[in-house]
Amino acid sequence: MRPVEVSSVSVEGADLAEVRDRLEGQRPEGFDLVSSPVEMIKGAAVLKAVGTFARRDGVTEVEADDMDALLAKVPEGWQLLNVRTA
Repeated sequence: MRPVEVSSVSVEGADLAEVRDRLEGQRPEGFDLVSSPVEMIKGAAVLKAVGTFARRDGVTEVEADDMDALLAKVPEGWQLLNVRTA
């Protein structure tokens, strides 16, 4: 399981490369960029994007005897990623 956390930031740039660089500069540690729709500003030579970052670190394992017990161990604000049977 891992924590569920997202963060968004707005950036502007003259081209896609600049938008990408600015988004990367705003990326919090442990987060990945998961969405960044880009739009052109009408009447200007500027691109605007809203980057959405999602936390991808903090993965931890939990064990339980059955699925109900496993789900009970997943705290609020966390998501279950994978289930294995042993």
